[in-house]
Amino acid sequence: MKDKLTNLSDLAQVFGKETKDVSPLPKSDDDSLVYSTNTGRIKQSKAEQAITPCDGFAKVRRETKGRKGKGVVTITGLGLDAKALKDLAKKLKKTCGTGGTVVGEVIEIQGDKRDFIKAALEKAGFKVKFIGG
Repeated sequence: MKDKLTNLSDLAQVFGKETKDVSPLPKSDDDSLVYSTNTGRIKQSKAEQAITPCDGFAKVRRETKGRKGKGVVTITGLGLDAKALKDLAKKLKKTCGTGGTVVGEVIEIQGDKRDFIKAALEKAGFKVKFIGG
């Protein structure tokens, strides 16, 4: 007899009951499952985003629409993945001394700092084109 009973099948064997071999849960395509008592926390698989190809120019535009009159500079057409976009946005925010964010494949920098952004992007190896006024 075992010294320690580690699971229910050991306990059932002590009392002479037959046990079935319990295997882990089969993999299902249910993406809503986040925890299983059998295996613990289940990590969701992330779908990779498709990167839009660029034409070689970073398009810098000043926008105020939908922002209650506050101006932001948007940078599009970079052709970078999400991690590289976040790193570039962090560098641009630090250079300009303002806030900003990454939305989809667009970097938004608060304020009208197009000259600083142009210099930083050209230093990073991008050709810059101003779009709009």
